Amino acid sequence: MASSAALLAGELDRQNISQAAAPRDLRSGAVVFGLTLQDFRNYATLKLPSQGMPVVLTGPNGAGKTNILEALSFLSPGRGLRRAKLGEVTRQAGGSRWAMHAELASCVGPVSIGTGLAEAAGDDDSERRHVRINGEAAASANALAEYLDIVWLTPQMDRLFVDGLSTRRRFMDRLVYGLDGGHARRVGAYEKAMRERNKLLKSGGADPSWLGALEGQMAEHGVAVAAARRDGLALVEAGMALSAASGDGAFPRGRLAAKGIVEDWLAEMPALAAEEKLRRLLQERRFIDRDAGAATEGPHRSDFAVWHCAKDQAAAHCSTGEQKALLIAITLANARLIRERKGFAPLLLLDEVSAHLDATRRSALYEEILALGGQAWLTGTDLDLFKGLRERAEFFAVADGAVLPQAAPA
Repeated sequence: MASSAALLAGELDRQNISQAAAPRDLRSGAVVFGLTLQDFRNYATLKLPSQGMPVVLTGPNGAGKTNILEALSFLSPGRGLRRAKLGEVTRQAGGSRWAMHAELASCVGPVSIGTGLAEAAGDDDSERRHVRINGEAAASANALAEYLDIVWLTPQMDRLFVDGLSTRRRFMDRLVYGLDGGHARRVGAYEKAMRERNKLLKSGGADPSWLGALEGQMAEHGVAVAAARRDGLALVEAGMALSAASGDGAFPRGRLAAKGIVEDWLAEMPALAAEEKLRRLLQERRFIDRDAGAATEGPHRSDFAVWHCAKDQAAAHCSTGEQKALLIAITLANARLIRERKGFAPLLLLDEVSAHLDATRRSALYEEILALGGQAWLTGTDLDLFKGLRERAEFFAVADGAVLPQAAPA
């Protein structure tokens, strides 16, 4: 097996990948032709070629299906679909840091991506990951956003509508990331200014002009974040309505909203007025925020609200099945919008999504996946659930850290 450094650089046998032949126009969406892992979760080594069709991974719980999706999620900025600390991803029995490499069709053409846990530098023991694109070191993982978008659903997200605010807010922002290329940068800038303000308030005796400058940054970036959420969710909601009107109604229509003090202001006043109002509010709440140890108002406290139109009730009050259908409908609408706005479909990672769908919704889901034009990777414990993809997908059996081709369901 290649070393971690070789995987990052893309120095591996590409014979299977280069000979892969896909039966459709790959310019329409992201496609992974080959995935190689080293010391990643339960995989000491893994080389998994693909012909560019949807990929179905089946096997018992704990076999390592989700680990493969998690590896693919590291082809985007951030901490992956599990939001794990980078050090937690390394296989416990392994002696080296985890690394992965992928050959894929991206929105700018064929690309080779390697990423993995970086070695600690000197006394700095903070976790970082290296990223190499076509053999060249990238400045940061943020560069990956230039090549593809990735959309995922996991079983943990089934509780989205009843879990805490932070979970819903992250999901909401991920919806917007694919529609607004600057959203992630603005969120990061807002959070950085907020952290620096929190430190100054905690230290006591901070220069008011310094605090004012940070509050100005928070106001500028915070209003831009709130505005992008409002615009992005309006687009997704419209996409859900269009699908419900033109399709067979397998997935429900929903109303989506970002609920927060700044988002509410933007419904009533121009962005510049909202900026000034947020700046004044932050200034007025300095002592309150100092005692609380955090900023107590702002878009970092906003919520993602979803309303089931047909049931005429909040998603949180719907049944588990209805919540699941809403979540899939939102995700599919978001993927379609990314394709329409960028001309290139995202990579879909769908973990155990089919298990709790009836036959009608399973069939509708598979047709949506195929119509998108990109590639989807799906997992499940029951091969028969994927009969709707027979002869239209590649099937692999996963067991004890091994992945082997298997026949399509009969």
